[in-house]
Amino acid sequence: MKTDLKTNLKSIWARAYVRIVGANREPSWILSETVLPLLNTAAFVYVYKALNAPEEYIGFVILGGAMTAYWMNVLWSMASQFYWEKEMGNLELYLIAPISRMSILLGMAIGGIFYATLRALVVFIFGSLLFQVNFIISGVWELFLIFILTMIALYGMGMFFASMFMLWGREAWHTSNLFQEPIYLLGGFFFPVKTLGYTVAMFASAIPISLGLDGMRQLSFKAGKTLGFLDVKIEILLLLGLSIFYIWISHYALLFMENLGKKQGRLTLKWQ
Repeated sequence: MKTDLKTNLKSIWARAYVRIVGANREPSWILSETVLPLLNTAAFVYVYKALNAPEEYIGFVILGGAMTAYWMNVLWSMASQFYWEKEMGNLELYLIAPISRMSILLGMAIGGIFYATLRALVVFIFGSLLFQVNFIISGVWELFLIFILTMIALYGMGMFFASMFMLWGREAWHTSNLFQEPIYLLGGFFFPVKTLGYTVAMFASAIPISLGLDGMRQLSFKAGKTLGFLDVKIEILLLLGLSIFYIWISHYALLFMENLGKKQGRLTLKWQ
């Protein structure tokens, strides 16, 4: 038992190391993943300025623009990862290794959070300074808790998608593209999710980042609570539930898809 734990911890660090160190070795990636999202965020800011929207909306956009780094990381570096590993011929090594497949995904998540946080901070700091956003924090610990729970639930969802994409082959690429823009809308990245209406907002609450962004905005701006969807305490409880649910379902989905793939012989073959 102790040996298994040690082996899995090593595998977690091995996969996290690639994201923490290796991903920052290519300067062009850093430039494209910080400057371009900042330009996209700035475009929405100028739209709100042209419409003479309340100042809080500019802060909403900056915060949402920073959080896009996490969603893109989950979509392309978590959900699609096993597909890319299969294409490169590494998936066989993962399957025969005496480790839990969850440890591989956990390492990816830890490294991915570090990798995405660096990029999110660039967008957040430069955007806040450039557009002079005035933050009024009403609950530091609640804000920190919401962020942590959002990350756990979001990357748990990424683990679940990873098990699905593992068998979809090239469809994983199309599915990733399909999920990208709708989540920007349902997640309320550039506007309060409350604007979607109660029914649609409740449906969007299944996406952790929707509740996470809404809660962080309520705690970071003076008028945040008036534009919030649900009470912060309720959103914390919902995020806790989503965290448990997505980690639980990702564990069993990974086992199910792995066993199914082994029976059908689809895990290590490049199905078209």
